[in-house]
Amino acid sequence: MTTRPLQFLRRGQPVALGNVPPDRTLLEVLREDLGCTGTKEGCGEGDCGACTVVLGEPDGHGKVRYSAVNSCIRLAHSIDGMALWTAEDLAEDPLIQPVAGTTRPVEGSSLHPVQEAMVQCHGSQCGFCTPGFVMSLFGMYQNRVCQGQSISRAQAAQDLSGNLCRCTGYRPILDAAQHMAQLPPMAVNEADLLQKLELLAPTPQAPEANLAYIAPTTQAELLAARAAHPQAQVVAGATDVGLWVTKQHRQFAQVLDVTRAAELRRIDDTPEHIAIGAAVTLTEAFARLTAQWPSLAEFAHRFAGLPVRNSGTLGGNVANGSPIGDSMPLLIALRAQVVLASQARGERALPLEALYTGYRQNVMAADELLVRIVVPKPAPSEQIKAYKISKRFDDDISAVCLVLNLDIADGTVQRASIGAGGVAATPVRAQQTEAALQGKPWTEATVQQAMRVLQAEFSPISDMRASGDYRRTVLGNLLQRFWLESQGGAPASIAQLQATHLESAL
Repeated sequence: MTTRPLQFLRRGQPVALGNVPPDRTLLEVLREDLGCTGTKEGCGEGDCGACTVVLGEPDGHGKVRYSAVNSCIRLAHSIDGMALWTAEDLAEDPLIQPVAGTTRPVEGSSLHPVQEAMVQCHGSQCGFCTPGFVMSLFGMYQNRVCQGQSISRAQAAQDLSGNLCRCTGYRPILDAAQHMAQLPPMAVNEADLLQKLELLAPTPQAPEANLAYIAPTTQAELLAARAAHPQAQVVAGATDVGLWVTKQHRQFAQVLDVTRAAELRRIDDTPEHIAIGAAVTLTEAFARLTAQWPSLAEFAHRFAGLPVRNSGTLGGNVANGSPIGDSMPLLIALRAQVVLASQARGERALPLEALYTGYRQNVMAADELLVRIVVPKPAPSEQIKAYKISKRFDDDISAVCLVLNLDIADGTVQRASIGAGGVAATPVRAQQTEAALQGKPWTEATVQQAMRVLQAEFSPISDMRASGDYRRTVLGNLLQRFWLESQGGAPASIAQLQATHLESAL
């Protein structure tokens, strides 16, 4: 098989690389092929952020979308036709210029404001993590400071949650995040950048082309390619497939990238539902879901770090089917449906929980792809809470995830939808618990009975994250927490939940 040349924009100039294998990561291209070792390799799994770079691509509205991503698990061919910045480029890119009427942050300095802020705030010690932090700050600078937005300390901590530093204690880095907006501004010349990206745009490829990396631009072409190459590894953001490459050393002779298909990158909003294309990033998908359900904001921010959310897709997380994937319990509780499509048979829709048949197994045929997720709009009386229990607050995998969506009217549970993760071989719907709540008065007695049902409904395993007994206990406690919060009180403390559990066990 052949590979088409990989082309991207760097420092205002096109870069073209031939013979890049389909499973080669962007970090490998930078460090080994281009000799750009300023971008560091740390964990190799998207956790530490030392490898962070920023990508730029047209947003469809005459502007540029900037995304900080982990280059260690990003497949190199996925950035074809985009602009790329590393920590080595900020002072060298002619498209990054002082805003009219201003000068550089420090007279005679060539540093970008994010770099100068790190210097002035003493945000670097050993320096290994610094390039990654600088690039996350650059993404923040372009998306917030250049849009006239201020940066709160909480916002800075949130956006930097995917970057790990072992030296500074983070305080000076958070100082730098706030200080960079006070320095003389610089900005990317987006008019010139968009013009250069348009010239760089790849020519459409025929779906029957015998290419090692296939990235169709329409759903029809994507499904045709899927039918023609059922053995190809399907990727979206590659935040999981990238781990197979870096940690399991797996190799793929052919890759089918779904993220170029325009229909799969769209979010359609109707009075009845929100339809989210399978290639919509987690960042964009959660932004739309939290606009409809504001109570989900903290849960969305705790889904990995921002660089992972900027690459990973909602459809990829669902199709992957990990029992500890956080989006599936949420979507199950929201009564979402998935739409599968093939070239030969067209589309079919089914409830999300019906997609899975076993551990990382699903009902999709060899020629089918998940193309969108349809989420119904809520009723006015619905209350939804999403709980994630993990050892770390930020950027960690759930031990238990529980999402409760109850339609409570006139003191009665009219309808219950409950999704759970980390308690079975697949993400699951707690149907027995839903039945124990539905049609019952919303009282403490009802909740106590439902807690016992929920704790008995699943048989979770014990592993490095939690024991099976702990997971069962937590399930019941989270339902109790939902009840306490629904009564208008402050969120329940751990001590309250433990005391309640002991009383119910006596």
